[in-house]
Amino acid sequence: MVPVHSAEELGHLLRERRRGQGLTLKQVSDHTGFSVRFISEVERGKPTAELQKVIDLAGMLGIDLMAVQR
Repeated sequence: MVPVHSAEELGHLLRERRRGQGLTLKQVSDHTGFSVRFISEVERGKPTAELQKVIDLAGMLGIDLMAVQR
């Protein structure tokens, strides 16, 4: 499990996963219906209010986001 403390850390994790699966931004865009620009902004760590899209994008790439009580 990888702790994520910022939008930038989550974006890096998503980018590495996408690249590890050999997927292009366009392929992920076609699969999710999200724009290439949106996916790119998420991967660069741009803060966004579209949390559900980020959760859906992570799920498409095989990443489950969990809230762990500390």
